[in-house]
Amino acid sequence: MSVPDHPTVLSRRSVLLMSASLFTPLIPAQAAPKFKPVQTQFIAALAEPGATSGTGAEHWGLWTVDPGPRGERSSRIAELLAAGGIARAGWTFDMSDWWLDENGLLMEHPIYGMPPGRYVVTGDREAVTVLTVHAKDAEGKQRWELANATTIHDVTHLRCRSARYKPSAGSAACTPSNVPQELFRIAPGATMPPVSGCDKLDYTVLFIVGIEE
Repeated sequence: MSVPDHPTVLSRRSVLLMSASLFTPLIPAQAAPKFKPVQTQFIAALAEPGATSGTGAEHWGLWTVDPGPRGERSSRIAELLAAGGIARAGWTFDMSDWWLDENGLLMEHPIYGMPPGRYVVTGDREAVTVLTVHAKDAEGKQRWELANATTIHDVTHLRCRSARYKPSAGSAACTPSNVPQELFRIAPGATMPPVSGCDKLDYTVLFIVGIEE
């Protein structure tokens, strides 16, 4: 995610200025959707890079504001715990389930499970398309698909990396104190580092720049 000491990506800002009329051709004409541009939101997605559709959006996450500038350095974990786990931005750190970004910043949890709807998404590279997220079925599963045969990789922002860490079975040592600081910043497209005592789940990051009205 973007952070105060890392330059804002100009193309991301330019995407926000796209009109809703530019979004409409991205899906079949008969659907006649209308999209409104929004301040960039961030999806933490779990899917194979080459996938164009699938299930599992109930396990995805959504940040409606950029969590990077609201993050805390993992090296400050002692100070964070001394403050009762309350970050300076007001969110609460959970030692049993925590998120880390490509800069070594601890992040607040996203909202788990994608709200059903259609979203204009991009990886801030070449591809811009529409992501459709369906309502949960009887088993609680959510289907999703991207328009125009676009893959998850096409709309992944490679510079943003994020992972979720939880204690491994029988371990009491899953702590940001064990995060290998020398590895940051993580290279674009690379996976996040393992942390001693933790199980890790890597997520890809998609930008939402428009939402169906």
